[in-house]
Amino acid sequence: MDAHLRELRYFAAIADELNFTRAAARLFVSQPALSKQIRALERRLGFELFERRGRGIALTPQGAALLPAVRDVLDVWDRAYAETRVLGRPRTLVVGMQTAVGRDLQRRALRRFRELAPGWTVSLRLVGWDDPSAGLADASSDVAFVWLPVPTAGISTRTLAGERRHVALPDDHPLAARAEIDFADLLDEPFIALPAAAGPLRDFWLALDARGGRPPRIGAEATAPDEVFEAVSSGLGVVLLAEGNTRLYQRPGVVCRPVRGLTPAELAVAWRTDDTREITRLFLTALPGTAG
Repeated sequence: MDAHLRELRYFAAIADELNFTRAAARLFVSQPALSKQIRALERRLGFELFERRGRGIALTPQGAALLPAVRDVLDVWDRAYAETRVLGRPRTLVVGMQTAVGRDLQRRALRRFRELAPGWTVSLRLVGWDDPSAGLADASSDVAFVWLPVPTAGISTRTLAGERRHVALPDDHPLAARAEIDFADLLDEPFIALPAAAGPLRDFWLALDARGGRPPRIGAEATAPDEVFEAVSSGLGVVLLAEGNTRLYQRPGVVCRPVRGLTPAELAVAWRTDDTREITRLFLTALPGTAG
């Protein structure tokens, strides 16, 4: 029976925390998604890894016996991956992104980075919203442009821009004729949602904090911008987005309007807190409006 490396990480994190909610936050996944993955792993293994005790959990004898070997596998893999990654792309900094950055941030940062770190190159990597860390969690990105909030365990952030939230909706929608829309008028609309694995980021773009406890209607889920706007233009729902992204993601049949009654969206740069490399500091220094 084969187990995926991600499932082993899930198992080890839950064993560390003995709490699904805390483990989910540490892994940058939603608690329901984590529980589902562990249940699927247990079915394939043919035995349970955890005893569910009301609100608490404990390792089963089988889980306790398996855990040391799982830790060894993860340790060996992480060391080998780090060593191989350096060999595969020497002097390359990988920058993760969940959406196009625009706002002249990216161009100015890369130009300045080349001045500060001659001989280094930057590889831009688009990461789906099912990973709210934009590749930082599994070290496939060195730094990342992200929308807040992100789970904060092990990740540091610096806000680069704050922008008003807009709504994208079909151009024939009854609200499209308005110059500005109250969020209260959107409460009954179906929304295009990020995947459940996006956790608090999904909640933010559904504006859960402004709904007064009313659950959102989900018209569809999407893991990338193109999927989002295809769903909107097809009439499956509306979606919130940052003001700057209204210019980056213009589409035929879709209009964007500012929304009253919502807190601003924040675009940030993120990096692993334990990454103390000079090259990471130089990239952060290269960002407009920041200092090393």
